[in-house]
Amino acid sequence: MRLQRLPAVGAAICSLSVALGAYASHAASAQDQHRFALAALFAFAHGLALIAMAARTSTLASIGKLFLLGGIVLFSGSLAAAGFLATSTRAVPIGGSLLILGWLLAAADYWRKP
Repeated sequence: MRLQRLPAVGAAICSLSVALGAYASHAASAQDQHRFALAALFAFAHGLALIAMAARTSTLASIGKLFLLGGIVLFSGSLAAAGFLATSTRAVPIGGSLLILGWLLAAADYWRKP
Protein backbone atom coordinates (compact mmCIF):
# COMPACT_ATOMS: atom_id res chain seq x y z
CA MET A 1 0.00 0.00 0.00
CA ARG A 2 1.24 3.45 -0.82
CA LEU A 3 1.57 5.79 2.14
CA GLN A 4 -0.54 8.41 0.32
CA ARG A 5 -3.53 6.15 0.94
CA LEU A 6 -3.14 6.13 4.73
CA PRO A 7 -5.53 9.06 5.31
CA ALA A 8 -8.24 7.12 3.44
CA VAL A 9 -7.40 4.03 5.48
CA GLY A 10 -7.55 6.16 8.64
CA ALA A 11 -11.01 7.44 7.68
CA ALA A 12 -12.21 3.89 6.99
CA ILE A 13 -10.83 2.79 10.36
CA CYS A 14 -12.74 5.63 12.06
CA SER A 15 -15.94 4.51 10.32
CA LEU A 16 -15.46 0.90 11.37
CA SER A 17 -14.70 1.97 14.92
CA VAL A 18 -18.01 3.84 15.14
CA ALA A 19 -19.81 0.69 13.99
CA LEU A 20 -17.86 -1.39 16.51
CA GLY A 21 -18.72 1.06 19.28
CA ALA A 22 -22.40 0.85 18.36
CA TYR A 23 -22.19 -2.93 18.40
CA ALA A 24 -20.50 -2.80 21.80
CA SER A 25 -23.28 -0.62 23.19
CA HIS A 26 -26.29 -2.33 21.66
CA ALA A 27 -25.56 -5.95 20.77
CA ALA A 28 -22.47 -7.30 22.50
CA SER A 29 -22.64 -9.51 25.52
CA ALA A 30 -21.74 -7.92 28.82
CA GLN A 31 -18.50 -9.91 28.80
CA ASP A 32 -17.38 -8.52 25.43
CA GLN A 33 -18.62 -4.92 25.73
CA HIS A 34 -15.43 -3.66 27.34
CA ARG A 35 -13.15 -5.26 24.72
CA PHE A 36 -15.19 -3.90 21.83
CA ALA A 37 -15.47 -0.43 23.35
CA LEU A 38 -11.72 -0.24 24.00
CA ALA A 39 -10.94 -1.50 20.50
CA ALA A 40 -13.29 1.11 19.02
CA LEU A 41 -11.82 3.94 21.10
CA PHE A 42 -8.24 3.16 20.18
CA ALA A 43 -9.03 2.53 16.51
CA PHE A 44 -10.91 5.83 16.20
CA ALA A 45 -8.20 7.91 17.88
CA HIS A 46 -5.41 6.37 15.84
CA GLY A 47 -7.41 6.51 12.61
CA LEU A 48 -7.64 10.27 13.21
CA ALA A 49 -3.89 10.35 13.79
CA LEU A 50 -3.30 8.78 10.38
CA ILE A 51 -5.47 11.50 8.83
CA ALA A 52 -3.78 14.30 10.78
CA MET A 53 -0.30 13.13 9.82
CA ALA A 54 -1.13 12.94 6.10
CA ALA A 55 1.03 15.93 5.19
CA ARG A 56 4.10 14.59 7.00
CA THR A 57 6.38 12.97 4.42
CA SER A 58 9.68 12.48 6.23
CA THR A 59 11.08 9.02 6.80
CA LEU A 60 10.37 9.32 10.53
CA ALA A 61 6.75 10.26 9.89
CA SER A 62 6.31 7.50 7.32
CA ILE A 63 7.63 4.85 9.70
CA GLY A 64 5.53 6.34 12.50
CA LYS A 65 2.38 6.09 10.36
CA LEU A 66 3.13 2.47 9.53
CA PHE A 67 3.67 1.71 13.22
CA LEU A 68 0.33 3.36 14.02
CA LEU A 69 -1.41 1.29 11.36
CA GLY A 70 0.20 -1.91 12.58
CA GLY A 71 -0.67 -1.00 16.15
CA ILE A 72 -4.31 -0.45 15.23
CA VAL A 73 -4.47 -3.83 13.53
CA LEU A 74 -2.79 -5.70 16.37
CA PHE A 75 -4.30 -3.82 19.33
CA SER A 76 -7.85 -3.12 18.20
CA GLY A 77 -7.98 -6.08 15.84
CA SER A 78 -6.95 -8.54 18.53
CA LEU A 79 -9.50 -7.17 20.99
CA ALA A 80 -12.27 -7.31 18.40
CA ALA A 81 -11.25 -10.80 17.26
CA ALA A 82 -11.27 -11.98 20.87
CA GLY A 83 -14.87 -10.81 21.19
CA PHE A 84 -16.12 -12.07 17.83
CA LEU A 85 -14.05 -15.23 17.43
CA ALA A 86 -12.90 -16.07 20.97
CA THR A 87 -9.25 -15.79 19.92
CA SER A 88 -6.29 -14.92 22.10
CA THR A 89 -5.37 -11.36 22.99
CA ARG A 90 -1.64 -12.09 22.97
CA ALA A 91 -1.02 -9.55 20.18
CA VAL A 92 -2.56 -6.66 22.15
CA PRO A 93 0.68 -5.69 23.97
CA ILE A 94 2.61 -5.77 20.69
CA GLY A 95 -0.02 -3.53 19.12
CA GLY A 96 0.12 -1.17 22.07
CA SER A 97 3.90 -1.02 21.81
CA LEU A 98 3.65 -0.17 18.10
CA LEU A 99 1.18 2.61 18.91
CA ILE A 100 3.56 4.05 21.50
CA LEU A 101 6.49 3.86 19.08
CA GLY A 102 4.39 5.44 16.33
CA TRP A 103 3.60 8.40 18.57
CA LEU A 104 7.24 8.76 19.61
CA LEU A 105 8.32 8.83 15.97
CA ALA A 106 5.61 11.40 15.23
CA ALA A 107 6.85 13.51 18.13
CA ALA A 108 10.44 13.29 16.88
CA ASP A 109 9.32 14.28 13.39
CA TYR A 110 7.34 17.27 14.63
CA TRP A 111 10.24 18.26 16.90
CA ARG A 112 12.63 18.30 13.94
CA LYS A 113 10.34 20.18 11.56
CA PRO A 114 7.25 21.84 13.03
